[in-house]
Amino acid sequence: MLDMMGHAGMAATVVRHLRAAGAPTAADPLPRPPLRAVREDERAPVDPAEFRRVLGHFASGVTIVTAAGAEGPAGFACQSFASLSLDPPLVAFMVARTSTTWPRIAAAGTFCVNVLGAAQGELCRGFAVSGADKFAGVEWSPAPVTGAPRLAGAPAWIDCAITAVHTGGDHLIVVGRVEALGAAEEGEPLLFHRGRFGRFSGA
Repeated sequence: MLDMMGHAGMAATVVRHLRAAGAPTAADPLPRPPLRAVREDERAPVDPAEFRRVLGHFASGVTIVTAAGAEGPAGFACQSFASLSLDPPLVAFMVARTSTTWPRIAAAGTFCVNVLGAAQGELCRGFAVSGADKFAGVEWSPAPVTGAPRLAGAPAWIDCAITAVHTGGDHLIVVGRVEALGAAEEGEPLLFHRGRFGRFSGA
């Protein structure tokens, strides 16, 4: 089991860098480009609505990223999740800079990615709402290493410690080292495509 003092130190590093409004990393940062305001005449000629429409054609799985903290459990629905590295075992997720849940996850310094199943669309919708008690009536148990909520019925879970946070436009790119993980033997994934939930149908 990880040293929880190490987690606390990692969390402090993440929060300190976030408050500095720079490109926050907890280890081995790459050289940062100079930061400045973008003028209107420099903006790419891409309409935000068209951007969302086109990118919506990329079907993805859906997750709920959770953390345990002093204020109680925190979590949010996350479509932007991916495996990153096998050695060391790393995953990444993206979160909006305006997220009110992210600071609580950053303070914890750890998180659990809950990969949702085909029947968990309503659970996902509940965690996509800002300001609500997202865990009301939700069954969960602590993940084995970090204690972050592992949601009942999720076909797979990945228990992680935050190792780096990078800026990416209006989002942050969060990298986590996998400390424990598990999956059910069976279960269809919940998919998201063009603003709607769906399920996998094999050929």
